[in-house]
Amino acid sequence: MPEKPSSTGVFTAEDLRAAADGGVLRLPSGFGPRQLQPASLDLTLGRRAWRVRAAFLPGAERTVADRLSGLALHELDLSRGAVLEKGCVYLIELREALSLPEGVSAGANPKSSTGRIDVFVRLVTDNGTAYERVPDGYEGPLYAEVSPRTFSVLVREGSTLNQLRLRRGDAFLSDAELRRVHEGRALSENGAIGGGLRLSVNLAGREAETVGYRARRHAGLIDVDRTGALDPADFWEPIAAPAEGFIVLDPDEFYILASRETLCVPPDLAAEMVAIDTELGAFRAHYAGFFDPGFGTGAPSRAVLEVRGYDAPFVLEHGQVAARLLYERLTGAPETVYGAGLGSNYQGQGLRLSKHFARG
Repeated sequence: MPEKPSSTGVFTAEDLRAAADGGVLRLPSGFGPRQLQPASLDLTLGRRAWRVRAAFLPGAERTVADRLSGLALHELDLSRGAVLEKGCVYLIELREALSLPEGVSAGANPKSSTGRIDVFVRLVTDNGTAYERVPDGYEGPLYAEVSPRTFSVLVREGSTLNQLRLRRGDAFLSDAELRRVHEGRALSENGAIGGGLRLSVNLAGREAETVGYRARRHAGLIDVDRTGALDPADFWEPIAAPAEGFIVLDPDEFYILASRETLCVPPDLAAEMVAIDTELGAFRAHYAGFFDPGFGTGAPSRAVLEVRGYDAPFVLEHGQVAARLLYERLTGAPETVYGAGLGSNYQGQGLRLSKHFARG
């Protein structure tokens, strides 16, 4: 555990190792291969899962087990693998647990590869009143609520769908601080800052150039642990650069698009993507939210946007603001940053499908 008074911020990989040694982060058998990232930890599915009637939060006075007794439809054993059907909701125990001291909280988000196949994942805790956030002082198990939206997926014990960050205090940068960082090292081409770094959508390209993908409704099964195994054409319909400069998002359809701007996360910061304010558009962008320190440094990289329309068709134009990136300080300098020999899947990315699909 980082103990210095100046250690406010997101835990680095070195801090996470210390947290595991000190019992704050409880692991079943140590860190797995590539489980530890520069400023985050991949969480792993446990053996037991339940299909449930509906998504839920336990509430301040109840545990997850208390709520499962009235909401579980049947239990699944993930030790041999199981299919999670699209349109259904599942609650899965995670192998990791927490014993957080005062002043240290946790937050979670789906992994990038999870969001890009439209699998909605949220962290749930005992006595929880909010998804994805674990207050300081929490001691207990962790669960993932999983809802495949477009594709059914094959998972197994040990699969990773979401990731966790530990943080001490509040280390988010204000807009004024973010502007100073941008002046010293450009975070994006335009440096549009307001409630974080604002990113817009790219829909421009040469004639017939692919600028996005729309998910096919009745595609096959995705094994979340297999990399480069699937033909994109079986799951995705390419979207060519529109001559009019816009596309129409159809209700309840899922799209993969990219930001117009390249961006970077300096090695002493971490970042989290958050959805735009609802008044800026009738769509949701970006399920997955963590950007580790070093993303986009040395290799120009764009943010991939996972976009879903709401109840009515909506015009999305080239250059329209689609997401915000909030930056946080780290507790210290990580020994290794994203892309530096870690086999990072998305360093230097442009428009990019998840790692499950073969690259042309």
